[in-house]
Amino acid sequence: MLKELFRQALDDFQAAATASLTQIDLLVATGRMMAQSLTDGGVIYICGNGGSAAESQHLAAELVGRFLMKRPGLAAIALTADTSKLTAIGNDYGYEEVFARQLEALGRPGDVLWVLSTSGKSPNVLKALQTAKSKGLKTVFMCGPKVMDPMAADYIIPAPGATTPRVQEMHLFYGHFLCQIVERLIFAGPEKSM
Repeated sequence: MLKELFRQALDDFQAAATASLTQIDLLVATGRMMAQSLTDGGVIYICGNGGSAAESQHLAAELVGRFLMKRPGLAAIALTADTSKLTAIGNDYGYEEVFARQLEALGRPGDVLWVLSTSGKSPNVLKALQTAKSKGLKTVFMCGPKVMDPMAADYIIPAPGATTPRVQEMHLFYGHFLCQIVERLIFAGPEKSM
């Protein structure tokens, strides 16, 4: 029975991965935009809730540290990582404001806000997107298969998947691919990235 459970999970993952082939052009365009922002001196801010919060920290680390190439660090900040800010803002303004308030203080035109939400309807993530847009940041929204608001972000990347774990796995795959594109464009040069 447990082996069958594994096979079913693998089948679901493979189906989601195959369905992701439709996202190639969107991912490449998103990666190009992120690389341009970083090249121009911008910062990539990343956030999400729960498992997506952990993924936002993971992806920020890939950019600041390194992904596959030995290279200088890239400017990326996970808005989920500072518990003092999160708890103070949540206490004083409400949990809906925990990311938006940080963007009010830190975000600048030309920066990027990259959010992850399996449901696509987390109030604090949606508020962060609104704040980012009002401040002139480019916005990237990784969500589940149902796009709640097609105008919520500049780049909306829905992940196929019948369950939250499959969506989160696709978000991590997409995130890793975006990190790879950014590294390649900035440090290997566009001519080697075609």
